[in-house]
Amino acid sequence: MDTPEQDRKNRQTRRAERSEGVLDTMGFLKVADKFIDVANRENARVKATDLHMAFLYAAARYNAYVAKTVMNVDEHEKFVAHMVKQYQEMLRQNLADDTLEPPG
Repeated sequence: MDTPEQDRKNRQTRRAERSEGVLDTMGFLKVADKFIDVANRENARVKATDLHMAFLYAAARYNAYVAKTVMNVDEHEKFVAHMVKQYQEMLRQNLADDTLEPPG
C-alpha cells in the first residue's frame, strides 16, 4: 500500500507530466467524463438518438482538425483507418460494459 509520501510523489509526477502535455490513464478518463457530462446535460433537451450523432460529428471534426493542423497528417485514408480501428475497439469495450445496462 502506498504511503502518503509515495501517493504525493505519484500525484506530483502526474501533475508534472500533465503540465508537459502527457495524459495518463486517470487524466484520460477524467477528460472523457467531462465530455460525457456535457452530453448528459444536453440530453435533458435533445433526444439521445440525435445527440449521439452530434457528438460523433464533433469528435470527427476535432480529430480532422488535430490531424491536419497539429499532426500534419498527409495520408488521410491511413489516418481514417487508424481512427476507425480505435473507435471500433472503444465501442466494443463499452458495449461489453455491464454497468451501462439499463436499470431494471
